[in-house]
Amino acid sequence: MNRESLEKNQIPIYFAAVVAAAVGGLAAPTASQNLDVLVTPAIAVLMYAMFLQIPFLDLKDGISNKKFIAAILVANFLFVPLLVWILTRGLSEHPAILVGALLVLLTPCIDYVVVFTHIGKGDSKLVLAATPVLLLLQLILLPIYLGLMIDSQNQIGIAIGPFVEAFLVLIAAPLILSVATSVLAKKSDVINKWNAGWAWLPVPAMAAVLIVVIGSQISAVVSEIDRLIPVVPVYIGFMVLAPIVGALTSRIFNLQAEAARAVTFSSSTRNSLVVLPLALALPEELRGIAAAAVITQTLIELVSELVYIRLIPALVWRKRNSPMATEH
Repeated sequence: MNRESLEKNQIPIYFAAVVAAAVGGLAAPTASQNLDVLVTPAIAVLMYAMFLQIPFLDLKDGISNKKFIAAILVANFLFVPLLVWILTRGLSEHPAILVGALLVLLTPCIDYVVVFTHIGKGDSKLVLAATPVLLLLQLILLPIYLGLMIDSQNQIGIAIGPFVEAFLVLIAAPLILSVATSVLAKKSDVINKWNAGWAWLPVPAMAAVLIVVIGSQISAVVSEIDRLIPVVPVYIGFMVLAPIVGALTSRIFNLQAEAARAVTFSSSTRNSLVVLPLALALPEELRGIAAAAVITQTLIELVSELVYIRLIPALVWRKRNSPMATEH
């Protein structure tokens, strides 16, 4: 199988990874739970492989693209929180689940969204350029959103440490290594061959992430499934409506196809793996079910992304040819 065939068959590969991880996690829960130590390294490897495919000298265009930055911020920090508030009103009698759902749905993804955007024919360079702003604003706004959406009787402490650690390990380190690799590849044949070899790895690396995340967490979700049922319709509603929010925001800002797809993927993809440590740091009476609620969203989202990478390129905007203004 050559590289083109690998990328062409990525959806069945991911589907097989999801099924294998779920079956393995349920058949051998104790052994599979040990895979959780591989989640962070697996995502870091995926990000390194993905970053190597991105020409970083073009990132300045994304940072200076005010229309795109405005669209992705309005979608993620105005329209999506409004959608989340509406969807989660039915969880007010389940405070632990509500906290978990809000933690994950209010925070836009800062890592593998770049991968899915690339696979889904969106402009991954623009998403990457927006990552520092997305991270900073979610750090600032998450406590505010929680204060507005959760009953004032529930006092919840949110530490920024897990966010910073996740950014350094999952974004900064792979990014620095990939840039260094790209620079050295121009001077060394050995590094150039190394670089070319990694071009094969985004699809296998994504499959590995699916396996370790789902395999390590599926048994915890199943054990709490009765208590988690109320949050499932919320996540499915988000899965359906969040891409529409992103697409409509892109239409408002008159973005061209690739930039619009980038905003749509960002609006639909959440920071589940990064906020999981936040859920586990909650008070004891909340942490177990809140963490399970976060994991449930992860499982639903990963399956949803397999749908998004086919539908979003087809629908946003297949027949739209008007150029995007590049106001600076």
